[in-house]
Amino acid sequence: MSSTALRPPPNRANRTADATDAPDSPRLPALARALLGYVGVRALGLAVLALWAHRQHHGVWPILATQWDAEYYLGIADHGYAHALGGMDGGNNLVFFPLYPVLVKAVAAVTPGTRATTGLCLAVAASLLAAWGVHAVGDRLHGPRAGVLLTVLWAALPVGLVQWMGYTESLFTACAAWALYALLTDRPLAAACLAALAGLTRPTGIAVAAAVTLTCLLSWRRPRALLAAFLAPLGWCAYVGWVGLRLHRWDGYFAVQRTWRNEVDGGLDTLRQFRSLLLYDPTPELFLLLVTATLLASVALFALSLRDRQPLALLVFTAVTLLIVLTSGGVYFPRARYLLPAFPLLLPIAVRLMRAPARYRHIILSMAVLGSAYWGAYMTLVWTGPP
Repeated sequence: MSSTALRPPPNRANRTADATDAPDSPRLPALARALLGYVGVRALGLAVLALWAHRQHHGVWPILATQWDAEYYLGIADHGYAHALGGMDGGNNLVFFPLYPVLVKAVAAVTPGTRATTGLCLAVAASLLAAWGVHAVGDRLHGPRAGVLLTVLWAALPVGLVQWMGYTESLFTACAAWALYALLTDRPLAAACLAALAGLTRPTGIAVAAAVTLTCLLSWRRPRALLAAFLAPLGWCAYVGWVGLRLHRWDGYFAVQRTWRNEVDGGLDTLRQFRSLLLYDPTPELFLLLVTATLLASVALFALSLRDRQPLALLVFTAVTLLIVLTSGGVYFPRARYLLPAFPLLLPIAVRLMRAPARYRHIILSMAVLGSAYWGAYMTLVWTGPP
């Protein structure tokens, strides 16, 4: 294979001359519009949450910084990891990858405030880096307007509030987006380093590693690409291997996953959940219906991504992420959140909105933004489980 596998698509494939080749506003560059749009969408969601929480006499700070998974990450920063497997109670913190809690501990050591404050500030800062990376990918492929639309759509996902919570989705998306951008701009070693960091952030970091490794192997005659293909999965493999050594069993990490009732079953549990929620449950939980709609929409968007001939790296990343989410058994309700970093699935929507009349584009974006604000508050104040 030639080295062109790592090079960006010529002439920004699939760009539309009438929409994306128009000059940017002389007053506000596209990146500034994307970041302002991102912050505006998330600020609206935060305002709706604060108003709703005030009516229910809840505090917003604990919701964002200290509950559910955030509590586990703070516990790791404070006390480290467990030494034993434990029972089937879903309480073993070895299931959580280390980069985020390590950053929380390191930054909190040199800044004022609590570790909860540090964790939330890191998540918000990472979300801005992620939004920048999402815009960079959209701009690279389809021009600045697509980059802005892609960023706003990512901000307006139904579970987008998680981007400003003490969770790892924002940090992971930042690593993934910039790794994909590095591949599109023919920088395999940078992509590999970012993939290794993604692999230290979340279990789905293996999807970023797969995208980098496969893309680089298609350029096997280039020493840098071969090295990148080897380096990309090291972060994920290092943590999984370390957990195995800590628990004195080769399948240690996967055993921990089973204590949380998470294991691969080929998608049988997902199909059972679909059937139960859509056919048999007379009063299904509204949030679970949202999760189901997100999964089905993601499959449809991946089919559109194939039709649009997205670059291989993006297709591999979203395909592996979808495969992990859809074929995992056990816990169902967080699966919309698990797909939050799979932003390339939104590219088909961004491209079509770019070509649509401005009136329809504004209506669709407004509905998405308002829906995201509502669902963020509903997810944290009405739904009784974690997001």
